[in-house]
Amino acid sequence: MIPNLPEPNDTALELTRMLDELATYSDGSDSGVTRLLYSASWLQAQRFLARRMAESGLATRFDPVGNLYGRLPGRHPDAPVVLTGSHVDTVRSAGKYDGAYGIVSGMAAVSYLKRTYGDPIRPIEVVSFAEEEGSRFPIAYWGSGNATGLYDWRRDGEDLLDEEGVSLREAMRASGFGGESQGESRRSDLAAFVELHIEQGMVLERMDKRIGIVETIVGQRRYAIGFEGAANHAGTTPMTMRQDALAGAAEAVVKLEALAAQWGEPLVATVGKIEASPNTPNVIPGNAEFTVDIRHADEWKLNAFCELAMSEIERIALRRRLRHKITPWLSTKPVPMSPALTRSAERICQELVLPYRRMVSGAGHDAQLLPPLCQAAMIFVPSKAGISHSPNEYTAPDLLADGVRVLTAMLYELAYEERTT
Repeated sequence: MIPNLPEPNDTALELTRMLDELATYSDGSDSGVTRLLYSASWLQAQRFLARRMAESGLATRFDPVGNLYGRLPGRHPDAPVVLTGSHVDTVRSAGKYDGAYGIVSGMAAVSYLKRTYGDPIRPIEVVSFAEEEGSRFPIAYWGSGNATGLYDWRRDGEDLLDEEGVSLREAMRASGFGGESQGESRRSDLAAFVELHIEQGMVLERMDKRIGIVETIVGQRRYAIGFEGAANHAGTTPMTMRQDALAGAAEAVVKLEALAAQWGEPLVATVGKIEASPNTPNVIPGNAEFTVDIRHADEWKLNAFCELAMSEIERIALRRRLRHKITPWLSTKPVPMSPALTRSAERICQELVLPYRRMVSGAGHDAQLLPPLCQAAMIFVPSKAGISHSPNEYTAPDLLADGVRVLTAMLYELAYEERTT
């Protein structure tokens, strides 16, 4: 049964104000929001969210890596927890919705449920995960990874350096985290996790759907590739005698694009960052480094494509007489969401007469780490023109409110009804 739900216009206004305010916590870049893990703006944003959670009646706490939790105790406080939320960090020059929307929508939904229905049967918590994007350090899902046991803050992070040479562990401690007195990061008390997020793609908008119900989150592989040749004079070195590392990298980029196009959807392959040295107009580049991001919803096909792609990179390096190094630094499997929660979301959309679509998520999300611990679900709202990781990221307020209505109904069923879905 669908409970009474928040009024859409009021919800839209509340969400817009919260997102605008949260977006002010940025490092001061010329455009967009930049809030990297353990930066000053990141810490200010987490403290702002903690204040807002406390003002709405939630009991707040930080864990050792800086994950923030706001808890609404249930009438059975020792029962497994119903968790919702997302990540507070951003990429550089980001929009104000990615991650942040999932946090503020969770706060709005839980605050409404508390005002309207009082204490739940089972505890509900809203989480602002410390990090998901991998924008500062060569690691992703640091927040949810510690909550789920993928990482251990006591063991990991010392060798992970940012561009300034600061280690993750050093940055964590400088922000006031990484202390034994802050308890444990790993959770073992969860019943369900529901993450509400913008789509970051154009499918929902193009198909005129207001809600996306994620069935599977794609698997990802990320690599750092290095080519080493010989730096030399651009005018005196014949073309046939060159060991041009950047030209080798360029050939690899074009080859990866062609291979991905041949394999077809839903496989995607992206070279997102490339650097050459000595990076001088009249010098042949002696070194080139680039990243490769490969994604697919089928694990076997993902592995097969990665093997083919890396063998092609090796072949290019060998033919061009370049030394090469391939360093894998992220590997996640495709993750199905809970069939029971997916059916629940679908039924809610039908009862609310919200046009929806079952779909695959081409982006990685915190929700993909939770299934070993509990049921997990992922709900999308449309993104204008599919734009994300950009200052132009936008979702209309009425669509944001639609997502909160679905989330509120799911949390009610999970935490207030006598038995979970």
